[in-house]
Amino acid sequence: MVIFIFFISIWYLSLFSQTFFQHRYAAHGSFTMSKAWERFFFIVTYITQGSSYMSPRAYGIMHRLHHAHTDTPLDPHSPSNSDNIFAMMWHTRTVYQNILHQKIDIEDRYTRNLPSWEKFDRFANSGFSRLMWVALYILFFAIFATTPWQYLLLPIVISMGAFHGAIVNWFAHKYGYINFKLKNTSMNLLFVDVLMLGESYHNNHHKRPASVNFGCRWFEIDPIYYAIRLLAYLKIVRIVKVPA
Repeated sequence: MVIFIFFISIWYLSLFSQTFFQHRYAAHGSFTMSKAWERFFFIVTYITQGSSYMSPRAYGIMHRLHHAHTDTPLDPHSPSNSDNIFAMMWHTRTVYQNILHQKIDIEDRYTRNLPSWEKFDRFANSGFSRLMWVALYILFFAIFATTPWQYLLLPIVISMGAFHGAIVNWFAHKYGYINFKLKNTSMNLLFVDVLMLGESYHNNHHKRPASVNFGCRWFEIDPIYYAIRLLAYLKIVRIVKVPA
């Protein structure tokens, strides 16, 4: 039971950091926050994502490239360019590392208004940091796992961010329903998205990338939208892009 609760907690906490901070804030600037709160959420993202932490700045650049070049050879993660999900995710990793370590030239339009904390990101993306988290996860499982099958969840915990990315970037470009006819393969994967906290409304998002609410139809509940509204009410963030 402890391992199950831990897994579910990591699933949603990691996903919250991805969709709230890296995606809607860093990549799209759908809301603003003070520098102090930005640093706070850098740390929250690191703690919740652990070994699969991604730099919000590098994530933002990569995601902007995805929107600018969806389903073309320049798309960092498109099923149209890969034979299988593993090949797509390996390419995604390569692009991310190239952006993170400045091995490729990035146009200025993709780097504007991105959150940046260079020293923190250097540590959080280091091999030492990732191995430290892996060791902590293994230790946790060694202490609390009660059956061998529970260890099957360990690789997912270690690679949680990549696992979430694979679900959206592969399956939401292959399966689902469409609200908007676009010049790409984006689809809405789930009708009511509790599993991915709104991230699976991918067709909606490609139509309205700056909208803080990924849901469009009455049944498309986006939990993170309501979380952002609460944070706006508490004056922690300020919504600058209202739902269309």
